[in-house]
Amino acid sequence: MPTGAIGVGTRIPSSTAWAGQPAIRGRSESVRMAYLTASIVGVQFTWGVEMSYCTPYLLQLGMAKSLVSLVWIAGPLSGLIMQPVVGILADRSTSPWGRRRPFMVGGAVVVSVLLMILGWAEELVSLFVSNQDLKRKVTITLAVLCIYAIDFAINSVQASGRSLIVDVLPTSKQQLGSAWATRMVAVGSLIGYGAGALDLEAIFGTALGDTQFKQLIVVAAIALLTCTGITCWAVSEKVLVDDGEPRPGNGAVDILAQMVRTTTNLPPRISAICWVQFWAWIGNANGYTGWFPFLFYSTTWVGEIYKRYDVPAGAQQSADALGQIGRLGSLSLIIFSTITFIGSVALPSLVRTPDDEKPEFTPRPPPGLAGVFEVYEKNKPSLLTAWTISHIIFTCTMILAPLANSFRYATTIVAICGIPWAVACWAPFTLMGVEINRLAGAGYRRVSGSDMEMAGGESSKGGAQGTTSSGELSGVYLGILNLFTTIPQFIGTMISWAVFSMLEPGKSPELAKEAHPSEHHPKDGPNAIAVCLFIGALSTGVAAYATNWLRRLE
Repeated sequence: MPTGAIGVGTRIPSSTAWAGQPAIRGRSESVRMAYLTASIVGVQFTWGVEMSYCTPYLLQLGMAKSLVSLVWIAGPLSGLIMQPVVGILADRSTSPWGRRRPFMVGGAVVVSVLLMILGWAEELVSLFVSNQDLKRKVTITLAVLCIYAIDFAINSVQASGRSLIVDVLPTSKQQLGSAWATRMVAVGSLIGYGAGALDLEAIFGTALGDTQFKQLIVVAAIALLTCTGITCWAVSEKVLVDDGEPRPGNGAVDILAQMVRTTTNLPPRISAICWVQFWAWIGNANGYTGWFPFLFYSTTWVGEIYKRYDVPAGAQQSADALGQIGRLGSLSLIIFSTITFIGSVALPSLVRTPDDEKPEFTPRPPPGLAGVFEVYEKNKPSLLTAWTISHIIFTCTMILAPLANSFRYATTIVAICGIPWAVACWAPFTLMGVEINRLAGAGYRRVSGSDMEMAGGESSKGGAQGTTSSGELSGVYLGILNLFTTIPQFIGTMISWAVFSMLEPGKSPELAKEAHPSEHHPKDGPNAIAVCLFIGALSTGVAAYATNWLRRLE
């Protein structure tokens, strides 16, 4: 297939009718970008609470690590199913509110309700079950089901929010939009981990719940609804008009058929971007994941390192071990998120934009530094180079994970990963946004005025006349990118399960309540999470090679 061709069965017909133009409220570009990406703060805050506290929460309920690792198959499973499905359904939606925002609002409401059920799972089960052993089993089952449902629902919000960026912004703004999205990921993580590191019970008492976990759950639900509401209020979408022409069905068979046709007929550069993402998450031929174990286990790992190496022998066990480990892990992730935020702000200005367009203004450095700036501008690295370097940094850092023997050591390792994570959240979405806009052949115009800036093609119902605005297929293409992120995680989950089964087959001595010491896994052997992090590091070498492969298609 020639470069730039769109996969079979994926192009929206030329007779497609559109109403209106995409618009964002705000008097400055920074305000508009903040509004556009605000929903990502709420999504990431919720992910942060889940990743920081749900693993130790399940361990506290009595689950073995090998079983907890299988629970986190919810993440890749929900992404595998929900993001492509929501992308296709939204691409075809003729809702007068737009194609993305209805899915964002609906998903946010469902997630908030499920968070409440998760936080008060023990109390809800106690209303119906009195037997202690049965109550524990039912509570674990309910918690696991809630985690699965939350992951499915929040993927609807996340997928729609990412597609909205592609839909609204022109090609020249895709890197800026993705950079802002990465900043919001860092801000959401920073706020979430910061809240997790605080002793919320000392601040709020029992107003939001009687444990740290419950209070974070309430805050996460409020944050998700608020941030999603801001984006939906500030952004106006173009509307796909129902012109009476026959359109593809929305049944399961129709959606699956389009996914297969599109995935097997991807344009060359989009295909190459997807494969880089694939290797960044799966690694070598043995199927080990890179970022997956880091994101889900780093908090628990840091807390366990502290418990094993830093707590004096004979020291009294904390009454709220879950809260203590969660706070300790959150401290390291605060530094991680701070570095991610700094990187997301600084790196885009240091990297050449993928479309090589001239900037809208010419920087005027001090006269003494003008020569240095001129040389740097001529030799500014590409986004692909930055992505390659980020893979190498992550590999070198995670290889050291099994050697960690102190809280400070573990925190340093986690913090360094903030730089490659900033690029990982930014590069693939920027490159995909640029390619989707190129395929659409979009034309854009800036609308000056009071408080709205438009980004799009000609308004009215002119799909067949003039140029259409971009993003008709952003949902399905970003859904496919997510497939290449989530499929490797299934294999990674099985690898994690195997590692935990071999190295730490029992219950957590740091967290498991009401467990006899004979049921605990040993603490004097290698830390299983550190081994998973090491295995994950092996993945990114192949990702670096795949990024260079993508460079050949430039």
